[in-house]
Amino acid sequence: MRQTWYSGRSSVNPMLPPTVKTLIIINVAVFLLELMTRFRLTTWFGMTPALFWHGMLWQPVTYMFLHGSWTHLLINMFVLWMFGRSLEIFWGPKRFLNYYFITGIGAGLLQAVIQPGSSIPTVGASGAVYGLLLAFGMTFPNQLIFIYFLFPIRAKYFVIIMGAVELFAGLSQPGSPIAHFAHLGGMLFGLVYLKWGDWRLRMRRWQGERVSRRHLDVVNQKRREKEDLQREVDDLLDKINISGLDSLTAREKARLREASRKLREWEEEL
Repeated sequence: MRQTWYSGRSSVNPMLPPTVKTLIIINVAVFLLELMTRFRLTTWFGMTPALFWHGMLWQPVTYMFLHGSWTHLLINMFVLWMFGRSLEIFWGPKRFLNYYFITGIGAGLLQAVIQPGSSIPTVGASGAVYGLLLAFGMTFPNQLIFIYFLFPIRAKYFVIIMGAVELFAGLSQPGSPIAHFAHLGGMLFGLVYLKWGDWRLRMRRWQGERVSRRHLDVVNQKRREKEDLQREVDDLLDKINISGLDSLTAREKARLREASRKLREWEEEL
């Protein structure tokens, strides 16, 4: 997979912004601690539905920082880096961290609801990682993702495919050691988080709130401007992916900074 993002902030390292860096360090440190001490953290801190419903209410938070193997850890950290860096730079650290925990905790809770009596612990950041994948697909829908560094696919289609695969696997493999519904939970809670503003506005309209024509014109104008800016950002990102950051002119870099700032502001308003 390959993706590039330019933020225009000299104080932020676009390769490894601070929150993503901290999350990776914590995950690796916890894994090394378990290896060195041979202390089974999973028993107390993994997400075991049967134990959660009997009072271990901290597990939906702590399970995200445990991993079953080096492979499990490396895959999750790679995807966290791949998609999380762009989202943190675009949203800012606070909103990124809120989203990460909401999707990760939501993933664990959904697993507990679907399999309430299960004594099999779930571990890993995969629920939050799938939430990041959904957010990337919704925020940068036309960005190209290179599967195995070779096969290009737009982010929005990649998200749909991954969601469908997890749903099929969850329904067809109920005894699977992979927590497919936790992955879906991360995507579901991510969708609610990202679309809540739009849904709330539609609900108000459905309930009969009268909105002045002038206000509607302003809302529609902002929506059109947002769509135009998103297309402009996508075009510039595609140019970076193809020819590198240096291919942008000074004017294009300035425009990318300004467009990304406005898009962030509109996202925060929601």
